[in-house]
Amino acid sequence: MDTLTETFEERLQEIDAYLDLLDALEQQVHDGPPRIGRGRITVQQQRILYSAVYLQLYNLVEATVTWCLDAVCTAAAESSRWLPGDLTSELRKEWIRTKARTHVDLNAENRLATTIEFCEHLIQSLPVAAWNIERRSAGSWDDLLIEEMTERIGCRVRLSPEVRTGVKRRIRDDKSALGLVRDFRNRLAHGSLSFTECGEGVTAAELRQMKESTGNYLRQIVESFCEYIAAYEFIVPARRPVAGGT
Repeated sequence: MDTLTETFEERLQEIDAYLDLLDALEQQVHDGPPRIGRGRITVQQQRILYSAVYLQLYNLVEATVTWCLDAVCTAAAESSRWLPGDLTSELRKEWIRTKARTHVDLNAENRLATTIEFCEHLIQSLPVAAWNIERRSAGSWDDLLIEEMTERIGCRVRLSPEVRTGVKRRIRDDKSALGLVRDFRNRLAHGSLSFTECGEGVTAAELRQMKESTGNYLRQIVESFCEYIAAYEFIVPARRPVAGGT
């Protein structure tokens, strides 16, 4: 198992372990007032525990995007092997965006210094070095933005019909699983929703289903990135290594 996949599965398993706890807690509720040691767990405490699943799922969404993009940048800078001209037009655009800082508000002197540095890199035919693809601010990711980002860098996402249906299905307030997770995360972060309110009216089974839809979708996103990197799809066809060669 590659590092990207292994890291993703480990983090997903942590959420599964937390949901196992919620399942056990919910079973205790059916059997009588749930307890921790000698103390009872209140309804408010139970709802707070439920609300944490939304934070865990959103953390996994944003972390997965970061891991995938970082893996592409690492591959493009591997052993100083590739020149900017070797990158596909989509990825080269992202490299230029980062290297030339085209989307950063700079004063005249800093803009000149950045432009000179960028031109020197091209004039000296230097290879692609360590870099990071520009990404959206925290709290903005859902399935639509993930797919917009993958298209931006030229990574073709391969989703099975079952996974696509699951992640696009509207769950509540006309939002998909990832849209709902993002919305609750942001409302909790900005204080417009309390943890008690967030966990109200939901069951452990419903949270597990949301985890399944989110996890299955992200797993196939990771698989798509792994295939994109392994097949050197970030490199122009004429420069891609031949299978079994260099």
